[in-house]
Amino acid sequence: MNKSIVVGTTLSVLGLGGLAFGAWQVQQPSGPRYAEVVSVQPVTRSVERPREVCKDVERVVTEQVPVEVPVQAPSGPAASRDPHRIVGSAAGALVGGLLGNQVGGGSGKKIATVAGAIGGALAGREVQERVEARQHAQAAGQVRYETRYETRERVITEEQCRTVMETHEETHGYDVTYRLDGEELIHRLEEPPQAERLPVVDGEVQWRAGSGEASDEAITEA
Repeated sequence: MNKSIVVGTTLSVLGLGGLAFGAWQVQQPSGPRYAEVVSVQPVTRSVERPREVCKDVERVVTEQVPVEVPVQAPSGPAASRDPHRIVGSAAGALVGGLLGNQVGGGSGKKIATVAGAIGGALAGREVQERVEARQHAQAAGQVRYETRYETRERVITEEQCRTVMETHEETHGYDVTYRLDGEELIHRLEEPPQAERLPVVDGEVQWRAGSGEASDEAITEA
């Protein structure tokens, strides 16, 4: 092979390699790489929690209350168990008839018996009336009490409680949209990033840059 041809071929290969290396160097960034944060969207979910709600409620209750009531002894004819004095009249008529029967003889004896019965009835009636009047007078000075029940209403206050379910929105992550090398990507973090421009080291975005922590606590990646 011609020596000049070999030398020319070698120089050509070396020239092409140099051009490729130079093009690669031009494509590489001259400084450190950064990821630009485009947006941060909280990821929420609805959580139900029970809560006890209490309030005071007034209501009316009905009660039977015992009451001591003074009772006056009855007086007058209406208070008597025998307002017509039948017992006294009968007893007086019997005694008066017996006495009249002892007087006279014949028809006079009959008249005396009838008259004695009539007089005895009047006398027995009067005696019964006086006895009952004295009894009522004695009872009038005595006051007795009896227990009666009255219906009364009163208002009481009671505490009534019930359990209600309340819905809360809880944040359990953040979807971070960022731009790296002209491409938009999404990454989910537990905490929002602390800066809008984050450095990239060995191809990894340093999400904790600016917060004093170096560890990446990403939970999922879209």
